[in-house]
Amino acid sequence: MRRRRYGVGAVATRTLLTAVGALGVAAPAAAQDGEQLYRTFCIACHTVGGGRLVGPDLAGVTERRTEAWLIPFIQRSESVIASGDPDALALRAEYPGLAMPDWPLSGDEVRAILAYVSGGAASAASAAPPVPATFTPQEAEMGLHLFQGTTRFAGGGPACNSCHEVSHDAVIGGGILAADLTAVFSRLGGAGVRAVVGSPPFPVMERAYRGRALTEEEQHAILAFLQRADAEQAFQQPRDYGVRLVQAGLVGAALLLGLYTLVWSGRRRGPVNHEIFARQVSST
Repeated sequence: MRRRRYGVGAVATRTLLTAVGALGVAAPAAAQDGEQLYRTFCIACHTVGGGRLVGPDLAGVTERRTEAWLIPFIQRSESVIASGDPDALALRAEYPGLAMPDWPLSGDEVRAILAYVSGGAASAASAAPPVPATFTPQEAEMGLHLFQGTTRFAGGGPACNSCHEVSHDAVIGGGILAADLTAVFSRLGGAGVRAVVGSPPFPVMERAYRGRALTEEEQHAILAFLQRADAEQAFQQPRDYGVRLVQAGLVGAALLLGLYTLVWSGRRRGPVNHEIFARQVSST
């Protein structure tokens, strides 16, 4: 059997072709991974060339910031802000009350997202339907019932006020696990609110609605109610549960005191044995 021999040039050529082939396969895969990661972690709050949403437009972000800055900020933004980084502090000041969650992304995964974003991904702009300037009263009423859980979401997700509070007289007090949503329409705008409701970017919220996403009709109704709550917040009665709890406690204490007084007034003044002994002594 003859053994085929390759010269140094042939070996080098084969090696080069193999490397080029690997790159040709890896490059589209990396771009695809970057798009998937972007749509999983970023699209709810950011666009690329579509303007501000919940957070800033990411068009040109790799030109404004270095990779060495972007990777740790995307992974752990609060840590970078706490370090006193001036650019991070400027972003915090520009978006008060908002915090980007820490993401479990490796450096390579962040680079894949940045490659997708910097590649001019036209499809990365928010594709959510436009938010109307006004909603009907019926839509807002439906959203109110969905928000506080008197009407269940079709997918079985938890009611909004299990975690959020809204100052509105028609809504019972909500939870304090997440932000107060009374003025969220003013803070984020309709497009931002729709983006968060449609594709929750926050870890706890994402887990709560995983596999139980809201329908388009439900999202629309929630937006309608939140817009109404924002517009009418000045006309709502303030909720002061502390005063109410104190008042309820005082009333309850007064009722218990009255009950104890009635019971105590009917008690025996002395032991039965003493009465028997007193009668025996008087009869002798």
